[in-house]
Amino acid sequence: MLENFITLILILTPLVVGFLLPLPQRFMPLVDKLLTNLVFVILTFIGLSLSHIPDLGAQIGFIGTNVAVLAICTLGAGFISLLIFDRLHPWQRALPHEHSQAGFSITGSLVQLCCVVLGFVLGKLLPITDLPIDGIIKGLLILLILLVGFQLSHSGMTLRQVLVNKRGVQACVIFCLSVAIGGLLYALIMPDVTFTQGLALSSGYGWYSLSGIVMTDAYGAVWGSVALLNDLLREFMALLFIPMLIRKYPTTAVGLGGVTTMDFTLPVIQSSGGNEVVPLAMSFGFLVNIISPVLMVVFSSFG
Repeated sequence: MLENFITLILILTPLVVGFLLPLPQRFMPLVDKLLTNLVFVILTFIGLSLSHIPDLGAQIGFIGTNVAVLAICTLGAGFISLLIFDRLHPWQRALPHEHSQAGFSITGSLVQLCCVVLGFVLGKLLPITDLPIDGIIKGLLILLILLVGFQLSHSGMTLRQVLVNKRGVQACVIFCLSVAIGGLLYALIMPDVTFTQGLALSSGYGWYSLSGIVMTDAYGAVWGSVALLNDLLREFMALLFIPMLIRKYPTTAVGLGGVTTMDFTLPVIQSSGGNEVVPLAMSFGFLVNIISPVLMVVFSSFG
């Protein structure tokens, strides 16, 4: 329990420091560039750590099955709940008919997956068994969360603006509760998964660079792989379906992106939904970025 509390402190401290530290605006392009490249580096090191798992080939079917069931349960629960919300409380607005640049963004997701594969191949080919991979990953993770804190502080939204955005708060509550229900359903379906483990695995909300590390620490590298691939799949599905849904069901479309609505999927949301939907995406994304790491650590601490 103490170890999980320390993990929570290690995650929240750089996030809070980054949010409160008055970093000049002129440094933000550098922060954005560093954050993008740092994600690639972390994913490569995660691939390196996967290469050290004994008999990983025998675990591929297990990982694939769990990713499929977890994704169906969590994505499905969130999608259905927010779709019902959009139908009951429609948001009437004029939307442009332009399509987003989804192809470019999807290519970015594929590049991220390739980083994991590259790391895995390098781990098999190079004699790096003595490299402290876990320590390096944790150090890079702290830096990544610090940069995310800088992004949150320069998002142009105060905490009051986030909380005042009624639809953003409603979407966050519905999303978190429904995804948790999906995690419980996943635990019911899979015999080797406890309820708290299902809740922990479902709480990444698309933050694959964090969930893969936290779940590896809590349950081992195989479960870390399940969390990483599940959250990477959320991002991929969001990029595919946001342009199709956002005209008629904007809250549902935003919810698909999870934590990525503040960064990776925001250009898709803006270009396909217009500037009018950006405050909703920013409010929703801000809140789930804060909630996700807390829930992952808390749920995983119960086993």
